[in-house]
Amino acid sequence: MRRAAVQILRTAKGACVRRLPPLRQSGALAERISSGFRPISSFRKNYGPRHVFLSAMYIRQFSVAAVVASVASGVWYFRAPPYHMRDYSNNPTVPIDSPSFNPSVVDPSTRRSLVVENDQFSVDELTSPSPITKSSNAPASSQHAMLSPEEATQKLRQSEESYEVLRGRGVLRYDLVQLPSNNPIEDDHAEKLIETSLSLAVPNSITRTPETSDWMFWSVFDGHGGWTTSAKLRHVLTSFVAREISATYRAALANPSLTSPSPTSIDEAIKRAFVKCDHEIVHESVVKAQKANTKSAAAALLSPALSGSCALLSFYDSRSKEFRVACAGDSRAVLGRRNPNGTWIAQPLSEDQTGGTPSEIVRLRAEHPNEPNVVARGRILGNLEPSRAFGDAHYKWARDVQEMVKTQWFGRSPVALLKTPPYVTAEPVITTTKVKPEKGDFVVLATDGLWEMLTNEEVVGLVGKWLEANPVSAKTAITTSSTGSWTQSFFGGGSDGGFKGKRAAVLPVDRPQVEKSQEGQRSSTIRRTQWGIGAGDERFVVEDSNAATHLVRNALGGKDRDMVCGLLALPSPFSRRYRDDLTVEVIFFGEGDAAGDVKTNTDTSAPGTARPKL
Repeated sequence: MRRAAVQILRTAKGACVRRLPPLRQSGALAERISSGFRPISSFRKNYGPRHVFLSAMYIRQFSVAAVVASVASGVWYFRAPPYHMRDYSNNPTVPIDSPSFNPSVVDPSTRRSLVVENDQFSVDELTSPSPITKSSNAPASSQHAMLSPEEATQKLRQSEESYEVLRGRGVLRYDLVQLPSNNPIEDDHAEKLIETSLSLAVPNSITRTPETSDWMFWSVFDGHGGWTTSAKLRHVLTSFVAREISATYRAALANPSLTSPSPTSIDEAIKRAFVKCDHEIVHESVVKAQKANTKSAAAALLSPALSGSCALLSFYDSRSKEFRVACAGDSRAVLGRRNPNGTWIAQPLSEDQTGGTPSEIVRLRAEHPNEPNVVARGRILGNLEPSRAFGDAHYKWARDVQEMVKTQWFGRSPVALLKTPPYVTAEPVITTTKVKPEKGDFVVLATDGLWEMLTNEEVVGLVGKWLEANPVSAKTAITTSSTGSWTQSFFGGGSDGGFKGKRAAVLPVDRPQVEKSQEGQRSSTIRRTQWGIGAGDERFVVEDSNAATHLVRNALGGKDRDMVCGLLALPSPFSRRYRDDLTVEVIFFGEGDAAGDVKTNTDTSAPGTARPKL
């Protein structure tokens, strides 16, 4: 592991440091930098210069390499002001550019720690055989040991859930997992199954008898500026949508000339539900807070309005086999469908909606024609990235309302460019796709943290590879070639699990010959560039029986265990620079048995956390 760490450092060190912007050695900035990270010599005996790395904001690729390399054989140590003294008298610091620095020959008892403070980090050697301990009243100070591969796996799987849907109505199973970067996590999710009553049953086209169906909802919510908006949506959004769809069905069935609502009317019902829910969060909360007239009540009522959340809600009608995706923000849904030759096609079911999306720019400029900065630098009014979201009241309230809230309770001053709000809407863009359970379709829903790391095709290909080893039913089992199991072919075989395999992995997915324009869409190369890793399929691995966990592991580095362990060891809030909160759901369609219930897959769910959500 140390050799891998050294190689990462050597690879990243030279090219990245040369890109550092020049800093003056005098003036306020230099003073702030030097005082923000006091030399160790001011606290202990001087054993020589200490090597300081600047913030990841300046040298992101080098920072990640240094982080992973440093923690790959030692301890991660994060601290925040106030700075408490530590005893370094027996632990001399060795700069990594020193001729004497050679981790490959360091004494086995020597560990290394990464000390992070005020956007800078540096490396110390620690020779004490006992665990490092420290007492501090600073809530943001903590010690983080490097994770072993087993501990990394445990962390990846600690919130995974998996369920068999034994309804015989087109859905076989769904897996989900979350991985926080913020503390607490700002993402959330919701799942719900509604069996329609006879009053909403649509007559069968042949028998003319009422035919009930299952309405199944899966949603992921990507919060920003806090967790309260996404948590609110977890509780209420599905109910808003179900009520509006139900009312639409009742209205259609009351009309003798109709047998079911039109597709457009269902879409409009979902849009109304989103808008009504957001109105309750953003505007009705102010009225309720005024009536309560206490700061504690205002805090509870207004928190979901002051923070924000993107929402991606899917609605599956088992009778029509139609799968609708309602997207407000930059979370994403992708359908995987298998070709006759066994490969998969990745079909996007949503479009990221940000200040960089061309269609959103056109819409915003048309709605605010005399405001050239309505979109600036790919952000709304130069600040907020998603152009559709719940909450975010500072982009929806009138200026006088914002001033009242600030004066009477709390809040911040209105955005300087605010003129004609609202600038952000919760009205979703909706797509409808006919699912084909007989083809073994699947859908991946995920917050934007996943799409910063993997392309649509990689995600679909990874699930396709996972299915080869983990068929969700006998009807969807995928046979392997006579040359051996898929695991052997993927890793190259051998007793070492194939990590020294001779054959590169190739994901079973069709990749477009000509890349489509991705303008305004989340780039999957953001994190790869930041982490300094390649784009080849050989980096992927299958180690998890939960499909959502499988995707997250491969997003974080896959076969590169040092990278996975290093990224998982990063503490919050520092980890937020290198990975976002992650919420992933994978829904498998197929023709299964009709036992009538939803059952927890205990083998692929974290103990004590999973219970049927549908």
